[in-house]
Order: sequence, then C-alpha cells, then structure tokens
Amino acid sequence: MDPRSLTPALRALRLCLHLLMAGLLALAAVRADSAAGVVLAVVTGAVYAAGSALPSVRDSQRAAAVWLAALCASWLALLWATPEGLWVAFPLYFLQLHLLPMRWSLPTVGLTAVAAILSYVRHGAPLNPGVFIGPLLGAAVAVATVLGYQALYRESERRRRMVEELIETRAELAAAERHAGTLAERERLAREIHDTLAQGLSSIQLLLRAAERALPEDSPAAGHIERARRAAQDNLAEARRFVRALSPPDLEHGSLAAALERLCEPSPGVPLRARFTLSGTPAELPTPYEVALLRIAQSAFANTVRHASAARAEITLSFMDASVTLDVVDDGKGFDPTLLAPSPEGGFGLPAMRSRAESLGGTFTVESAPGQGTAVAVSLPLPAGVST
Repeated sequence: MDPRSLTPALRALRLCLHLLMAGLLALAAVRADSAAGVVLAVVTGAVYAAGSALPSVRDSQRAAAVWLAALCASWLALLWATPEGLWVAFPLYFLQLHLLPMRWSLPTVGLTAVAAILSYVRHGAPLNPGVFIGPLLGAAVAVATVLGYQALYRESERRRRMVEELIETRAELAAAERHAGTLAERERLAREIHDTLAQGLSSIQLLLRAAERALPEDSPAAGHIERARRAAQDNLAEARRFVRALSPPDLEHGSLAAALERLCEPSPGVPLRARFTLSGTPAELPTPYEVALLRIAQSAFANTVRHASAARAEITLSFMDASVTLDVVDDGKGFDPTLLAPSPEGGFGLPAMRSRAESLGGTFTVESAPGQGTAVAVSLPLPAGVST
C-alpha cells in the first residue's frame, strides 16, 4: 500500500505493526539458545524491512506475494531453530490477511497457526492448553479484526459514494432550478414587453397615422408627425425583436407547430405513441400566445407520460377565424377532475395551465373520467390584426 494514500489511523496501525514485528523478533533473538536462532531472527527482520521499503511490494500483488513467501520461509527456519519464534506468528497473520486474497489468506493463516503449535511441540516444551489455544486464538482475533475493518471500509466507501451522489444531484437540481428560473424570467419579460411597450408603440403608430391623414397637405406639422410615426414603427420592430429573442429555446428554431411536432417524437423508454395534427391555416401568433400554448402542451403531455399509462396520445393545433385552439387527448386511465388535488410531488399542473390560458383571455377545459382517457382543450382569441 502506498504510504501517501494512508489515512492517519492507517499510518498508526502500520507503525504499530512494524514495532510489533521488531519487538517480537528482538525478543526471539534475546531468548534464543543458539547462535542460529539469533542469526535467523536478524535475517527475518532484514527480509521484513526490505519488503516494507521496496516500492514494488507496495505496487505489485505478485511482488508482495513473493516477499510474503520469503518472509514466511525465514520465519519457519527461525521456528526450527528456536521456539521463541512462535510469537512472530501474530503479526504474520495480519500481513497474510492484508496481502493475499481471502480464498488464500484464511488457509495460510490456519497453516501458520499449525506451524507455530508444531514448532512448540517439536522443541519439547511441556504441553498445556495454552500451547494450542494461544496461536489459534491469535489467528481468530486477527481474522476478526481484518474482516471487521474491511466491512467498515466498505461501509465508509458506500457512504462516501452516496455523499458524492447527493452533492452531484444537488448541483444538478440547482442548475435545473436556475435554468427554469431563467426561462420563466425570459417568458415574463417577453410578455411584459409585448403587452406594454409593443402594444403602446403600436397604438402610438396608429394614432400618428390617423393624425397624419387628418392634417392638411401643407401643414408644417406633417413632417414632424411622419418622423414620429417612423420612429414609433422602428421602435415597435425593435421591441418585437426583443420579444423573439426572449422566446423559449423550443421556439427559436421554428414555428409553434414544429415545436409541437418535435414534442410528439418517440423517446427512448417511453412506449407512448403520439401524433401531432395541424388544422386550418397557420397564422403568426404573438410570442406570449406561442409560449403559453407550447408550455400547456408540454405540461399536459408530461402528465400523460407520467400518470396516464396511455398507449396513444394526440396533440391538435387548430387555427380558426377568431381563435386558436390546442387539444391534447390520450387513451389513458383518466381521473375525476372534480377530485383534483396537488400531486404527491407537489405539482399543480392543471391549475397552472388554466392560469396561463386565462391570463390571455382564453378558456381551459379538462374532460376525463376513470378508465376513459383525458382531453385537455385550450382556446385563445386571436388578437386584433391577426387573421387566418
């Protein structure tokens, strides 16, 4: 393991393992009754120190396995020379559990415990329950400690990923709210400019035209009125350009009919089959009308996809002599409009659609019944100067 990736707690555990190994090897060397035991304790310590210092052991599982095999071989030789090497088995348990896969580490820990017991018996030490219980209990403690740590580590990683996902989701929601707020503000500004500046300039232009016709041909005020009328006309065109620039992105690259047709295009994972129909002769509608009709269609269609369990839906845009109508019909499970309540998600889709339609002097109706589908209809009167 790369020391740079260790947390303070893991660095402390790593240092404790080094100190434990050094202390137990020193104890084995001091209490060894032969020079071979001392030499083998030093050799085992040198092998351990070399593996701890080599980068390849930290970076390669194969190199770590080779180093662990060399360390176990030197330890077995130490066991052969002196029974004091028995105590080194305890830090070896942790190394084996850490460096080897679980399917190999558990059998290796068991063999290490058996080797420690046999070594004690071989050197003729008096037999007692502690001879067998000590190595086996140490192995059990090491296994329980490592498995517990791994479980805690997995839980910690799961929580870390969950926190990252929550932070990412929060950022996405914030971005979506900002985008929705921007679109709503653009629509509001477009509606305000159309309903105030554009309508006012249009009225000024009509009044100036009427005044121009009423003046005598040689009136000195005729030139001023003509210039004022042209200025009002130019500013009206500029206001309308602002309204078009503030229109929703769905309307930027085409007409309302084109946007509604794109709304009916198949979507991955949505089995609903939708169709768009245009009736009558299309007329150029003011931007607030197009925005309102598009938003109502999007909201009604979204309700169909989410709640209706419908197989087919149809959106119809009809241009008549004095009005434009929008109908969104589906063959879903329907509902009782008299029992309409806010959705569990906190939505107020139908009231918002009704408010949009009524703000432009139109009507909004919903026809539905359980098991009989749903029909949403919007009718807006065409403004003065717009004809089909």
